[in-house]
Amino acid sequence: MGKTMKYCYGICLLSSIVINILFSINLYLGGGGGALQRGEKKHEIVYRPSLTWSEKAAADAEAVAAFSCSGHGRAYLDSLISDGHTVCECYTCYGGIDCSEFSPGCSADADSGDPIFLEPFWMQNAEDSAIVVSGWHRMSYSYADYTSMSTMSSEVEKYIRKLHSIVGNAITEDRYLVFGIGSSQLLSAAVYALSSQNSSSPSNVVATIPYYPMYEAQTLFFNSEDFEFEGDTTSWKLNNATDKMDVIEFVTSPNNPDGELKTSVLGGKTIYDHAYFWPHFTPIPAPSDHDFMIFTLSKLTGHAGARFGWAVIKDKDVYEKVSRYITVADLGISKDTQLRVLKLLKVAVESDGKQLFKFAYDKMRERWDRLTSVFSKSTRFSIQKRDPLHCNFFNETRLPSPAYAWVKCEREEEDDCRAVLKAGKIIGRSGSTYKAKDRYVRLSLIKSQDDFDLLMLRLTELVSLENGNIESI
Repeated sequence: MGKTMKYCYGICLLSSIVINILFSINLYLGGGGGALQRGEKKHEIVYRPSLTWSEKAAADAEAVAAFSCSGHGRAYLDSLISDGHTVCECYTCYGGIDCSEFSPGCSADADSGDPIFLEPFWMQNAEDSAIVVSGWHRMSYSYADYTSMSTMSSEVEKYIRKLHSIVGNAITEDRYLVFGIGSSQLLSAAVYALSSQNSSSPSNVVATIPYYPMYEAQTLFFNSEDFEFEGDTTSWKLNNATDKMDVIEFVTSPNNPDGELKTSVLGGKTIYDHAYFWPHFTPIPAPSDHDFMIFTLSKLTGHAGARFGWAVIKDKDVYEKVSRYITVADLGISKDTQLRVLKLLKVAVESDGKQLFKFAYDKMRERWDRLTSVFSKSTRFSIQKRDPLHCNFFNETRLPSPAYAWVKCEREEEDDCRAVLKAGKIIGRSGSTYKAKDRYVRLSLIKSQDDFDLLMLRLTELVSLENGNIESI
């Protein structure tokens, strides 16, 4: 009997020890269904063995991402639902429930600057670039919760500065950064901040032809008594005394539409639009160190839909005016957007940026190689001249690989080049959109691979007609 009791006590003691060990593991390493827990002392994130509230959200995202759409489209969490099933959103010229039906007579759409060419990179980096956001994530206004806003903004700014340093375009510590809803909002904020608001006459806003049409469109739309658009910089300079008038000059470098690296003509108040100043579009020959520079996530990572940009500003008063403009217009930048931007920037700086920029540059270089091969066989059409430059990022001398081809119709009678290309089933953007002659057309080279392949097919067919035969690409 005594031996039996001792045996029972031993079993109970052993069980108690095991239970306490398991309880301790559960307490310090996580438990209760499996989630994420932040340590109280070291603020580290401890991973539990399974998910709770985020499990369904993650499963939904994985399920939608698994839709192949035949490789000619994509399905998204916010796509249309038909008969309980997510509907594929097909690329141009493809249709059907799974985007498998190609329209043989379809025109190649090279009009928009949608940077979908980077989509494969983010699919390859799906795990590192994905985010799951709780329903109660940062619910306060952007401008009201100063502590949390400052924390997120400072993290985004840190990675922006790091990225600029990596590509050989470091932002000095005396420069201020301000975020905007895309570069377009920052463009209008820049004009507002630089205009002579106490002057008896409005500031003159100018840009060099061919220029991005949003400069003129926004200036006219806001119809302010403080500034007005005066057109081409060189023409304005010839007809006005620049030392007696207040002028704001837009400089797009690399330029949209022709990809040329530009500098200021007037040398006064200047807004440098550096949307395309990244190694996959142009060699970075030296840091850009101007008083007011604007960048955008759109052409850096390809996430045009995130609508996020930033300005780098030297003067504190100008910085404060831009910040006030953004606050009054939108009460700050969406915290959800900033969270996604932060995640993307962390991927972008991995391996000192080489992973992203090498992928993007290889893609653009391959497209330009194919494009120049087609145009080298033509006397009817030409594209812009590209001169090699040393790139500090890649540490080599290389040709630019602009986002757009600036095509010219060489025949005297073909003064509407967009119409000529349209007849060949190619949709481009006319030169007059950029205040240039309609003998020019801009063709986008940064859309999906399907779009680019079809563009090459149509261009090859069109050029081959000059020699009376159709060649294959």
